[in-house]
This record gives sequence, C-alpha cells and structure tokens, in this order.
Amino acid sequence: MSTIGIIAIFLILIIIFQISRASDLLGNLKGEERTQDARNNLHATLFLIFLILGMFGAVWSTFHYAPLFLPEPSSEHGVVLRNMFQRTLWATVPVFIVTHILLFYFAWKYRKDKTRISKYFPHDNRLELIWTLIPAVVLVLLVIDGLVNWNRIMGPAPEDAVVIEATGQQFYWTLRYAGKDNELGRKNVRLITENNPFGQDWDDPANKDDFMADDLYLPVGQPVLVKINSMDVLHNFFLPHFRVKMDAVPGIPTQFWLTPTKTTEQMREELDNPEFDYELACAELCGKAHYNMKKKVIVVEAEAFNKWKAEQEPLSKTFASSIEEDSENKVVKQEQARDNAVSSL
Repeated sequence: MSTIGIIAIFLILIIIFQISRASDLLGNLKGEERTQDARNNLHATLFLIFLILGMFGAVWSTFHYAPLFLPEPSSEHGVVLRNMFQRTLWATVPVFIVTHILLFYFAWKYRKDKTRISKYFPHDNRLELIWTLIPAVVLVLLVIDGLVNWNRIMGPAPEDAVVIEATGQQFYWTLRYAGKDNELGRKNVRLITENNPFGQDWDDPANKDDFMADDLYLPVGQPVLVKINSMDVLHNFFLPHFRVKMDAVPGIPTQFWLTPTKTTEQMREELDNPEFDYELACAELCGKAHYNMKKKVIVVEAEAFNKWKAEQEPLSKTFASSIEEDSENKVVKQEQARDNAVSSL
C-alpha cells in the first residue's frame, strides 16, 4: 500500500473519531435519550459504510495485486492443487459475500427504534436444516476432494523417477543426486566430516556414483523424487512455481515427488522475461541468515539433463584420497581390536 493510501486511511479514522466525539457532546446538550438514538444511527451508518468500502477494497485489491500472483503451475500436481484451490474459492467466496452483506445490513436496518415492534421468532426446522445441511455437504465434498488429491500427490513415486536428496542446514541447501543406478547410498550422521559432507557409508556400493550439484537440475516431463532432511533446525523445501512445499525436519526424513512441465526457457518466453529463473527457497524462518537459503532451479529437456548428469563427478572420486584414508584407518582399527581381543585371552 502506498504512503498516500496509509495517510488517507489515518485521516478518515481521525474524522470518524471527531464525529463521534462531536455527537457525544451534542447528545449531552440534548439529553440522554436523544444521545442514545443519535449514537445508534451513527453506528448503524458506519456499519453500512464499512460494508461498502470493505467490499470495494476486497475486490479492488484482488485485481490490483493480480500481476504479483504466481503464474500457471509448472508441474503436473501444481495444476491439481490450483484447481482444488479454485473450487474452494467458488464454494466459499459467495458465502463470504452474502453473510457479510446480511451481517452489516441487519446492523443498519434493525438498529434500535422505539417505533418498531420486535417479532418473536424462536425456531424454524426448515431454516435449521438448510443452513446445516448445505454447508455440511459442501465441506464433505471439499474434504473428499482434498483427500483424493493428497493420496495422488503423496503416493509412491514412479520407479523411473530421478532421485535427489535435499539437505537443509543453516544457512544453505546441499543437493545429492543418485548416479546411474538411480539409488542413493546409505549415510550416517556419525560419518560426516569435512571430506564427507553427507556422511556417506563408502562400504555401500550405491554411494559410488552419487554426486553433488550446486543448482537443482530437473528434467521436464519426467518424475522427480526429492528426499528431504535437515541437519540442524526446522527448514522447508519450497519450490513456489511447482507448488512444492515440504518441511525438512531433523531426524524425520520427508519426501515429495513432482513432474516438471515447463523448462526454464519456456517460462522465460511465457513471462517475456529473459532473466527469469526458478528458485528453491526455505519457507521456514530458521535463523538470522534465513534469506540466504535459496538455490537456482534449472529445468531442461531430458536429453540435456542426461548429458549434464553424465558430466558430473561422483563424490567417491572427488573425495577419493579421504575415502582411501578412512579405509586404511578402518583396517587399522579392526586389526587393533583383533589384537586386543587375542591379548585378553
């Protein structure tokens, strides 16, 4: 909201306050009964004005800020979520409009009036049935829609899905890709060292071809399974354009799978913005440098992705010297343990 808009609202509130004070002072001069009537009329009128301005503001802000909304989803399940959200809006917005119009209109229409006689209306079975049954049916349909889509989105990933591990820690993401075997190797937090940032168990053959990436590369039109975890505090794996948002919880692995539908180049053309890039962010306030937790997401054609993947150096090769040293130390420890066992006999 602009500074002028804030000042205008502030001035309107001051004017309303001054009118209320003037009404009170005038009422004291005219008498208590006339004062109460004047207050009732003033409050009823203010309710009506608030209804009109509030509805106008809600509609205006929706269209005014529409250009800032996210573009069409860039994943298959994102479209499902978008459609579910729209169905929820179609079910709830009319109720919001009607109930608020009635609420403020009744406050204005049925303000205290000595000439009006109240009607005693204690109960109506049909009315109770209508305003109970209709919301119940609508809510049941929305819940069923949500459960169906939840099971569809959170179900098992396809077998041919690209497997990626995203680990959040203060204040960056580390990304580990499964290699040719499309299987991530075992890891253990006790094995984490400067030369083994993921704590990989090098005795597991699946670790031999895993590799690390600076950017999140994704192939378009192919399922991608992201295994998410945290090294320290609560983080959140957030891909806004793909409608992916999943907590990264210390000690509790989570996962999410998606199928990208638009490459980075396609989105740049669609938005007419050659500088556009998808982004991986953290949607959970995780500390002072929370804003640093972001990475570029690059979506490419399957052929380009496979070429990029083939060019990556496995972690086992990157840290070959440290792996050899760890193996030697392991052998030495085993021999020492065997010698100690023999000597104890």
